Amino acid sequence: MICFEREAAQVMLMYHNRYKVDSGSSCPPPACSHTMLHQKKILCPGAPRKGRGPSARGGSWQQRQGGEKSPFSDNVLNVCLSGDALALPRVQCPNHPDAILVEDYRAGDMICPECGLVVGDRVIDVGSEWRTFSNEKALKDPSRVGDAQNPLLNGGDLTTMISKGTGAASFDEFGNSKYQNRRTMSSSDRAMLNAFKEISTMADRINLPRNIIDRTNNLFKQVYEQKSLKGRANDAIASACLYIACRQEGVPRTFKEICAVSRISKKEIGRCFKLILKALETSVDLITTGDFMSRFCSNLGLPKQVQMAATFIARKAVELDLVPGRSPISVAAAAIYMASQASAEKKTQKEIGDIAGVADVTIRQSYRLIYPRAAELFPPDFKFDTPVDKLPQL
Repeated sequence: MICFEREAAQVMLMYHNRYKVDSGSSCPPPACSHTMLHQKKILCPGAPRKGRGPSARGGSWQQRQGGEKSPFSDNVLNVCLSGDALALPRVQCPNHPDAILVEDYRAGDMICPECGLVVGDRVIDVGSEWRTFSNEKALKDPSRVGDAQNPLLNGGDLTTMISKGTGAASFDEFGNSKYQNRRTMSSSDRAMLNAFKEISTMADRINLPRNIIDRTNNLFKQVYEQKSLKGRANDAIASACLYIACRQEGVPRTFKEICAVSRISKKEIGRCFKLILKALETSVDLITTGDFMSRFCSNLGLPKQVQMAATFIARKAVELDLVPGRSPISVAAAAIYMASQASAEKKTQKEIGDIAGVADVTIRQSYRLIYPRAAELFPPDFKFDTPVDKLPQL
């Protein structure tokens, strides 16, 4: 029996559409065990039709034309249209058809996790066709989808910015640029973006982690949207937000350290700091001597024993109320000076003052307050290189 696939498919499509139009529903359910949608008898060329056989019209079409009768005139072709024939081809493991295939992006293979059979190979990789190294991030960005989304900006930073053309094809005959930005960035977004860049620059100079930068950006956005500090410079607000974020994250920095990486005076940063706390109705934890001790000792290159002794001396001096009205930074500097003078790693007041950001006179004043009771301040297990009675009296 000869099967004309093209004619069979056309007849099946016509039957399927006619059934949907007549009944207003999809194809009837299968009548057999396999996924058959419907069956229809398709007559091959030369097969007699109902009521129009040779007896009714005086012979078949070949006989009426003077030819011989087709040997296939009595054959009927049964075509079954299955659901699998209409569906798209599905890549699956022949032994484990229900298993979820694993894609090897490097080799481009689809692998069955049950038996390890490579079902499909040469899978198209829809990822980027380049690699960006760490030293190339500051240079030309090869991505074609724009910058990463910034939730701190109003438009999500999803706008497309067209850069200025450099070639002759970028300008018309009058010298005007052919391609211009349809939508420019708003002034508020531009101001916040510049502030975010300044915050990132200041944080990089004093080696602050990413979580502090994110907190600073959120603080600046809240202050900028409230417009409670209108008239203040954005750089001053950004510096104060960075100072607040450091204290909230438990890694406080001094005003002098923030002032050293910004272009704003210490007095202006202090004013903005108080205004921001009042506007946002927030607070920060009090600064203690232990917040700076580990960083100061690390920058001075002091061993762990000296650092623990300085921490103990500063905490004991505060408990005994030996340094009333003194800032924690000056007390920490005096404690470091006393611990270093009692150990083999001796540091001068000038060296400690440069790291702590305090003057030599301030260190001497705090040291004179704690020196009379120095024997009570050192930890019991401290190994003295210089006895307490031989420490400098200043």
